[in-house]
Amino acid sequence: MTIDDDRLRTLVDRADIHDVLMRYCRGVDRCDVELIRSVYHLDSVDDHGYWSGPGQEFPEFIVGRLTSAALRTTHAVANELIELDGDTARVETYVFAYLWRVAQTEAEGSADGSAEALDVFAGRYVDQFARRDGVWRIASRTVVHDWSCTPQVLPPALGLPLDAFVQGRRDRSDHSYGTSGTL
Repeated sequence: MTIDDDRLRTLVDRADIHDVLMRYCRGVDRCDVELIRSVYHLDSVDDHGYWSGPGQEFPEFIVGRLTSAALRTTHAVANELIELDGDTARVETYVFAYLWRVAQTEAEGSADGSAEALDVFAGRYVDQFARRDGVWRIASRTVVHDWSCTPQVLPPALGLPLDAFVQGRRDRSDHSYGTSGTL
């Protein structure tokens, strides 16, 4: 079997775009401003619904928001449709964002510290990617909200000693960065 150059280029382009999406999720969950910034072109735009503006400004905003509003987060992407057109691509990626936070008391409107809540966001990243100087990055992003919920939070019932696991960190001291700071 032989693979022609066009088919090989398509596979490499799709893998490069997928890596950008993975770096974005990692950057958000680890609150790594520089990693998030690296996925956006300098002139990119981002519309996250409650925030809209230059992609290069979004990392500072989201890290500030998440470190003040959420105890921890997990972003997981699922279905990924990549439509390549030379040095541009239209990409739709399903995303599930899990945000663990201190619950708010309705009467006082402030955190009471006695309960935690898990918010689940399901939506899609609808992106325009561009390859410039051989590097794929996001040129434009719109986050589409499909559904969300806040399920009842129960104590972990895994039956495992969870404190025996390496615990995740929201910075570059997380185990995934290793001793060199990269995966």
